Amino acid sequence: NVFGLHFPNPVGLAGGFDKDGLALPALAALGFGFLEAGTVTRYKQPGNDRPRIFRFPGDHALINRMGFPNGGADEISERLSSALKPAIPVGWSVGKSKRTFQEEAVEDYLYSLRQLYDYSNFFTINVSSPNTPGLRKLQDKEPLQQLLQAIVQETESIARRTNSTAVKPVLVKISPDLTESQIDDVIEVCLACKIHGIVANNTTLAREGLHTDTTETGGLSGRPIYSRSLKAVQYICKELDGSIPVVGVGGIFSPDDAKRMFDAGASLIQIYTSFIYEGPG
Repeated sequence: NVFGLHFPNPVGLAGGFDKDGLALPALAALGFGFLEAGTVTRYKQPGNDRPRIFRFPGDHALINRMGFPNGGADEISERLSSALKPAIPVGWSVGKSKRTFQEEAVEDYLYSLRQLYDYSNFFTINVSSPNTPGLRKLQDKEPLQQLLQAIVQETESIARRTNSTAVKPVLVKISPDLTESQIDDVIEVCLACKIHGIVANNTTLAREGLHTDTTETGGLSGRPIYSRSLKAVQYICKELDGSIPVVGVGGIFSPDDAKRMFDAGASLIQIYTSFIYEGPG
């Protein structure tokens, strides 16, 4: 039981795999404890030009620069209204549309949140993808506070209007490329805005641990980022001291990887690249 939700097990599928929520019942049947769908943007967008995903099998790594391809909040919401609902918690990741100006980002996020509210058990606010221009600037203290304050107020407002006893949890997904002082700022803002949890981490722009030479741009995931993710989770959990839960993600392939992430303080974990390489088994 984490942030008011019951999870049959603590292993989830990370955001970005099922961007439009097309396969949620099937993914749930594979044994995941929860799913994160999306990232969804207010406006439908094709994402970046292909090719935009690159495999590095020797390193068990991926680089992606997908750029949030998805059908847009309206189209996805309409389809979900008549779709089967999985028996496990489903969270929707929400991001900024590429065409939206930075000063209009808050309303962009709020629009998607409203459209998906009825179909989501929790929300993940994605301010850390390296593949949408300017998105990571939303992790800076002032814009992050403005964004998260508005989102939490909106979830509380919807809960009041619908006579719901519980406000749907809001998590923030952060970048592994933040410094400790930047992480401290994020933690301060999350606690001040009453955010329910932190997802650590998104993909990295660094290429440490990747033994294959490449000039491809985008976010690196998989085994090379495990130590970076583990270190970030340890630091965040230590600073939070149990005040809100942390979801650990990044390079988790084995039971031992998972155990070390839980030992570092994570309440839940997510996988993606290991699922790509090794399948549901």
